[in-house]
Amino acid sequence: LSVFLEDYFNRGKNESEDSKLRFETYQLIWQQMKSETEQLQEELNKNLFDSLIEFLQKSYSGFQKNSKDWGCQIKLREIPTAALILGVNVTDHDLTFRSLTEALQNNVTPYVVSLQAKDCPDIKHFLQKLASQLIGCCVDEESKEGSTQVAQKKTHCSMDSLSSWYMNVTQKTDPKMPRKKRTSSSQWQSPPVVLILKDMESFTTKVLQDFIIMSSQHLHEFPLILIFGIATSPVIIHRLLPHAVSSLLCIELFQSLSCKDHLSTVLDKLLLTTQFPFKLSEKALQILTNIFLYHDFSIQNFIKGLQLSLLEHFYCQPLSVLCCNLPEAKRRINFLSDNQCENIRRLPSFRRYVEKQASEKQVALLTDERFLKEEIQSLLENLHAYHSNYFLVLRCLHQFTSSLPKYPLGRQIRELYCTCLEKNIWDSEEYVSALQLLRMLAKDELMTILQKCFQVFKSSSEKQLGSTAKRIEEFLAQFQSLDEAKEEEDTSGSQSKGLQKTDLYHLQKSLLEMKELRRTSKKQTRFEVLREKVVSFIDSLVRDYLLPPDTQPLHEVVYFSAAHTLREHLNAAPRIALHTALNNPYYYLKNEALKSEEGCIPNVAPDICVAYKLHLECSRLINLVDWSEAFATVVTAAEKMDANSITSEERNEIIHARFIRAVSELELLGFIKPTKQKTDHVARLTWGGC
Repeated sequence: LSVFLEDYFNRGKNESEDSKLRFETYQLIWQQMKSETEQLQEELNKNLFDSLIEFLQKSYSGFQKNSKDWGCQIKLREIPTAALILGVNVTDHDLTFRSLTEALQNNVTPYVVSLQAKDCPDIKHFLQKLASQLIGCCVDEESKEGSTQVAQKKTHCSMDSLSSWYMNVTQKTDPKMPRKKRTSSSQWQSPPVVLILKDMESFTTKVLQDFIIMSSQHLHEFPLILIFGIATSPVIIHRLLPHAVSSLLCIELFQSLSCKDHLSTVLDKLLLTTQFPFKLSEKALQILTNIFLYHDFSIQNFIKGLQLSLLEHFYCQPLSVLCCNLPEAKRRINFLSDNQCENIRRLPSFRRYVEKQASEKQVALLTDERFLKEEIQSLLENLHAYHSNYFLVLRCLHQFTSSLPKYPLGRQIRELYCTCLEKNIWDSEEYVSALQLLRMLAKDELMTILQKCFQVFKSSSEKQLGSTAKRIEEFLAQFQSLDEAKEEEDTSGSQSKGLQKTDLYHLQKSLLEMKELRRTSKKQTRFEVLREKVVSFIDSLVRDYLLPPDTQPLHEVVYFSAAHTLREHLNAAPRIALHTALNNPYYYLKNEALKSEEGCIPNVAPDICVAYKLHLECSRLINLVDWSEAFATVVTAAEKMDANSITSEERNEIIHARFIRAVSELELLGFIKPTKQKTDHVARLTWGGC
């Protein structure tokens, strides 16, 4: 695949002399991003897997106990079952189950089996699949010899045969075996069998009921633990299984991280950081998040979309050669060619920057290559510093706004980030509303948020934002001093009031006087003054550091903005894409031999494209004989050179078989269907054919 991508970079509209360097930079950044996402996935799954492993180990210890207690005996008749709620992002489940299987085999038992509903239409196929996978999960090489005998009896699987197989295998893993040959999961004398049903909702009720009833009757000879993969809700267990069957299960629920939280974590690690120079524009990020939220909830598909964005950026933007870490970018600037310098001068952001400079500097930037390269280094330094400050202030603002009523700037940080990418956030009504709500925060809430912001800025190495951490610390100290002053006032007030005797008349009079005083004076308390200072301080940070990226010179170097490309590739209309692929195969295959004039049929096109172009020329009903002859005429024109290698009869048979396959593929895609009106005809179904 990498060889194909390298060829893709070196041809077409990508004629720059540094295409190889750009391709290598793309590969380096993507490998770093990929390893980061894999590590993140492991961290997110760790708590879930640890809880599952603990549950399985407890269940196994229950199998080993031979207590005569009535409650324990009842519980031992129940199959330990973990209901794993994974969410509706079904495309991500395979990766989770693969990681789970590996973790269980390393820590619990070597006997881990995964089954899908499509492979188990009835109990016979269910048991056969279970047996065939178990045979491949032997503890050591000796047990594999005994398992081959069971493989011969695959067609006659039953719970009795599985129980006897399990007994034979576990008896051969006695302490006689050297310890260093065993894995951590195979140190148990009789490890349990873990069965994972990946898509529990898709299994038929009868298959599940029959298997659970049979397994509960053989639980002592065949220690089984079930894991249900559930995409919707745990209620589905009771919908599929009647009480008589579900009572045979000892169910415990396990909840994975929600899709939205997972997305926020991925964005935080990959985009809201200075670790990776590559960034997405507001429209590109919005397309990826919309596909995630409104189509599939798939993190894997989101990451693939991010990879496509990275690939397109390095392919289409010649200056992406500078999209790397700052020291390497500075080194590459010194080797920029005259053509690349001209590309920089043509950037809209750089042109705006030049227009703001003095006339002498403008001339130098447009004529002196050496001066230009020095200025580019300075601008890239500023761009990297901009991102460092930007993400710190963004996190600080999110701490203030994420807990406000009705979430005027969004509940997730990605919503706030998209707004900041699009425009000056302080010009929006939502931002004004958020500031008004911040001016109503209680002291405890404000101090908690300031403490979180202090932790954010404390990690900053930037000089300006380092002083910001000190300023926030001063605010916290002032709020603390308010508490101490209030305690002193309360104690002195209570002492003076204790010396006075107040009747009801004087109490009402003093309350009215206090109310009138507040109405006329409207003087702010010390807390209100301090709170206003905090809000003004945060507002000044936002206005100074949360400027949109398109205001920064050379932002095109690191920001991918071709949102229409993402929309075409990731959110294409299937009907238009199919028609384009079949009507003009060159559009996707990029083979020069497939180029043809509009309306013509290239004779070297794929068979389905030839059949499709011919069917467009027909009316509602298509005569298969005429269609076949026309197909043979077009295809034969491309094969005249090889006509002598085989006989005419053999060639006709091959062409006829190719035609049948092409027609079958068109029927599968929904372009035609058989008709009862005429047996040797088919009916068109699309583009006005009905």
